Amino acid sequence: MPQRALNTPICRDCDGFSTAAITTGTRNTDGTRNTLTIACPICKGTGHTAPATGLAHAGR
Repeated sequence: MPQRALNTPICRDCDGFSTAAITTGTRNTDGTRNTLTIACPICKGTGHTAPATGLAHAGR
């Protein structure tokens, strides 16, 4: 039997890619680049969103 996947909604703003590494343009003494890790502000770095409440589905 096939195994069912969890039904966790993916964040619509980051598409599940919750963090991004952005280079600052400078380099360390060993030659590697300095990076900043930025988390998605909507899902707070989880990649998933909370399911909508019943009132949101009803349109009220």
